[in-house]
Amino acid sequence: MLIHVDQKPLDASGLPTYLDLALKLNLKDPAQALAVEVNGKLVDLSTPVNAEDQARFVSFEEKEGEQLFWHSSAHVLAQAVMRLYPEAQPTIGPAIDQGFFYDFGNLTIAEEDLEKIEEEAIKICQENYAPERIVIEGKKKAKEMFKNNPFKVEIIDALDDDGIFTAYRQGEFLDLCRGPHLPKLGKIKAFKVLKTSGAYWRGDSKGPMLTRLYGISFPDRKQLKAYLDRIEEAKKRDHKVLGPKLDLFSIKEEAPGMPFIHAKGMVMWNALINFWRKLHQDHDYVEIKTPQLMSQSLWETSGHWYHYRENMYHFEIEDRHYAIKPMNCPGCMLYFKSSSHSYRQLPLRISELGHVHRHEASGALSGLFRVRSFHQDDAHLFMKPSEIKQEIHNVLELVDTLYKTFNISYRLELSTRPEKSIGSDEDWEAATLGLQGALDEWGEPYRINEGDGAFYGPKIDIHIQDALQRSWQCGTIQLDMSLPEKFDLEYTDHDGKIKRPVMVHRAIFGSIERFMGIIIEHFAGRFPLWISPRQIRILPIADRHHEYALSLKKELKEKGFQVEVDLHAESLNKKVRNAQLDQVNYMITLGDKELEEEKISVRHREGIQQNQIDLAFFIKKIQEEINDKSLTPYLEP
Repeated sequence: MLIHVDQKPLDASGLPTYLDLALKLNLKDPAQALAVEVNGKLVDLSTPVNAEDQARFVSFEEKEGEQLFWHSSAHVLAQAVMRLYPEAQPTIGPAIDQGFFYDFGNLTIAEEDLEKIEEEAIKICQENYAPERIVIEGKKKAKEMFKNNPFKVEIIDALDDDGIFTAYRQGEFLDLCRGPHLPKLGKIKAFKVLKTSGAYWRGDSKGPMLTRLYGISFPDRKQLKAYLDRIEEAKKRDHKVLGPKLDLFSIKEEAPGMPFIHAKGMVMWNALINFWRKLHQDHDYVEIKTPQLMSQSLWETSGHWYHYRENMYHFEIEDRHYAIKPMNCPGCMLYFKSSSHSYRQLPLRISELGHVHRHEASGALSGLFRVRSFHQDDAHLFMKPSEIKQEIHNVLELVDTLYKTFNISYRLELSTRPEKSIGSDEDWEAATLGLQGALDEWGEPYRINEGDGAFYGPKIDIHIQDALQRSWQCGTIQLDMSLPEKFDLEYTDHDGKIKRPVMVHRAIFGSIERFMGIIIEHFAGRFPLWISPRQIRILPIADRHHEYALSLKKELKEKGFQVEVDLHAESLNKKVRNAQLDQVNYMITLGDKELEEEKISVRHREGIQQNQIDLAFFIKKIQEEINDKSLTPYLEP
């Protein structure tokens, strides 16, 4: 029996399942052969082998394998809880970006209980069950099987299909689940229960409160150790701690989810914005500003009033209804309609740093990462269909330049048409092929996320990776076939006919506030000179050096540098230590010798030091460092 594995023909005669085939291919490592993709669908290794199958084994190194591994581990966690707390009611247990969680009803535990749950989970992994897929025909049988768990019954009732349901059994534990799962639980070599918290059933604050358990697992103990080390490092880098400590921002009870950006934070903010603005000018964007408050009728036209109203702040003024904008798009549509357009003006690239507000549940708010008030670095690109590919290339060039400036790597993901969408098949095919063609020509690897596009068009999501290898979804490039239609946008083509432009939504920072939070953690507060709010601190050794210190400060500030003088009556060592804690890039020390020779002694926070140098030389070096947006100091030892 001939099949194709990784596009190579292979004789699978006498091998009834893909598990048998994996063993024949010696894919025995815990990270290998977690499941198999057969004819484009991810399935269990217990799936029978059929002639002419196109197959690909999935490992832990791939996103699909990682997510499957963690979802299977969530079942292990639930089984451990049920062994220790038989009255608990399992609800859902998905894989998340880093690990998994499982929510339980009728369960009360404390932090000190986590260790025994973890020990039981490890024991279950060592028992090495082979998860068994069970097919259930019809809702009635499925509900009967889970009749003692009202949460599972509600899940079954909510599903549209009255046909086939599946469950998985491992030992005594049975759970409703689509699968697939690991072939053997023994592949889980490292398991850690991380924390517990409360969670509302289905995220509804009016629903029952559940107990949520978070966990992480790996096919190798070394991977767990590396992960836990990263977690400890992440705690040190937490922007919610570093931000206030470095006087960058604060969150006040009087304005929940609406950050106060402090003076030092505004130095960073303006550096980011100036960089963003220069990049866009270089790429031929125009910049606009639209109102924050616009009428209900606008949001009805855009569709937000009907689909996003619960996340909008809205009220009545003089018998007319208004809403604070949750996004910038409709305002830009009105700007486009304010004048007529010719094909000669296309592509038209319009950028906006729009201040938007969205109502987020108070429990979801988190520092700068999840807020209610933020600034989006939006852009809307209007073009002819023939210009899609080139415009996507232009955006990707801008993305590449911006992220690499911060030494941030990224990956691309193409999300295609979801089940619920608008537009014709022809429009969707043209739009998707346009994005995919642009990605193919761009030449960087990307993955396809089937069915995860916006309802109005396909999109490219940009996932960045920080210094701790954590992934963040910031940028996005979205083709929109809805708003140009709703707002009746037009241009006159070369043949004199009135046509509808293609529109692309595009953001790179995503949210300025969120990106600030990311780079605070990415750099651990040790910012490169060009965005640092504390570039230079002058440290006079004694009172007689103060006048020289203040004159240097004036000269450096006139040249545009961020400069402070420490005039406290403390030892030089204490002043140096304080400057290091404040993450000052350069410290200038002034004593009798410097005063006498009109020189300076400089040390960088990384320990590089130069004594008795000319101020002009120092200024030249740091100006070059700023202009080049260097991540390393230009001053040499």
